[in-house]
Amino acid sequence: MWEVRAGDVGKLEQLFDRHHRPLFHFFLHLTASRATAEDLVQEAFYRILKYRHTYQREMPFRAWLFQVGRNVHLDYAGKHKSEVALPEDVVELRGPDMPPDRQAQKKQETVLLRRALAALPREKREVLIMSRFMEMKHEEIASVLKCEVGTVKVRVYRALRELSDRFFALSGERAS
Repeated sequence: MWEVRAGDVGKLEQLFDRHHRPLFHFFLHLTASRATAEDLVQEAFYRILKYRHTYQREMPFRAWLFQVGRNVHLDYAGKHKSEVALPEDVVELRGPDMPPDRQAQKKQETVLLRRALAALPREKREVLIMSRFMEMKHEEIASVLKCEVGTVKVRVYRALRELSDRFFALSGERAS
């Protein structure tokens, strides 16, 4: 990125090759639309090029990339209602030994989880996606959100609690 910042914009292709897939999955989880996620990735890399002069060497590139991506999504979300997509391992409904009744139960739980996640405020949904689905470390999320690591831990904890409450409210069960 430092070379791109210095004017060698051809190096942006290498950054795209290395980092577009995680950014795509981030957007896919936030929007539930492959086409929208692809468009947002393109917009994010356009902004990386446009605002390359703002990149600082002290900040890890991945954190800066997700900060740019987060801003792209904020602009998009201001204009559109977003849905939520879950990773394939969460929505996998068939297993070699899974009986049909368990498959149906798991499908219903996935629908409830998706609805509960979509009902969370954007800030909580975003921190859960970065933490759980993108498997970003708390330090990295803190860089993206421009806050302390302790703040990230509290936000993740609160978001998980609220997600649990919403899930169990939707399912008609009580959280334990």
